[in-house]
Amino acid sequence: MRSVRPQLNSPILRSSPVNPPTPPNLPLPAIRRDPRVIRRLMPVWEWFYRHYFRVRTSGWEHMPGHGQVLLVGSHNGGLATPDLPMFLVDWVRRFGTDRQVYGLAHAKVWQAFPAAADLAARVGAVPFHARQAIALLQQGHSLLVYPGGGEDAFRPHRRRDRIEFAGRTGFIRLALWHELPVIPLISWGGHDTLVVLGDCTAQARRLHELGMPWLLGIDPEVFPVYLGLPWGLAFGPLPNLPLPARIHTRVCAPVLFERTGYAASRDRAYVQACYAQVVAHMQAELDRLRLEAEAPG
Repeated sequence: MRSVRPQLNSPILRSSPVNPPTPPNLPLPAIRRDPRVIRRLMPVWEWFYRHYFRVRTSGWEHMPGHGQVLLVGSHNGGLATPDLPMFLVDWVRRFGTDRQVYGLAHAKVWQAFPAAADLAARVGAVPFHARQAIALLQQGHSLLVYPGGGEDAFRPHRRRDRIEFAGRTGFIRLALWHELPVIPLISWGGHDTLVVLGDCTAQARRLHELGMPWLLGIDPEVFPVYLGLPWGLAFGPLPNLPLPARIHTRVCAPVLFERTGYAASRDRAYVQACYAQVVAHMQAELDRLRLEAEAPG
């Protein structure tokens, strides 16, 4: 499940700042989640969990045992993002496949990697569009979002200890409007499964303006340089096989807001303050997790 760039210009999210729009009768997106596929994948994921990534997890006491939540994570490890399936292992262990959570994935994944996107959809990925996110929430489903997108997943290795959401506040507006708790998910170690040396997006865009075509005709939005499998030295957001590295995951305490509701979601200053609150909370928890993970013994 890949992260998304919130489409805040959707008419559904652009109504009057005073009066909420009439709840639209939105059709559910093409949900293809299949519990049988998840159960078949669990033994494979479990092997990686135990032996390849040697996952340590904590904080699950913060996850409500039932009800609707908005899970907000930070991506690590390029397109493979190994911390995501490791989180799903713990989710299924605790709640089984009956408690549904849907991950909002960048629609370009379906264009660039249709086979991988098809498998992700069977696990619970849904192409992101604002209307689809709202439709899922209206049906009472929980959502998993990664606001930082490709910039977060491919941030340079030297910034692996930073929460980088690029100022995207769409998840805050959804949480406020639908009065959902925000439960942050963080991890440490996933960014060691490939080593991002730097960001060449500006240079790649300049070459594109001079006539260089995008691979598959799709604007990649980010253009990292990284060391990793199977390419060795790679340019651009190519699929990668994660290197073995211990991953630590943590469910953080829910972030609660003083005001919720539609009016709060339209207050730009308040939305920014809530965004800063979430990022600061996640950064503090990541700093703590890093110290714990790097402690001797």
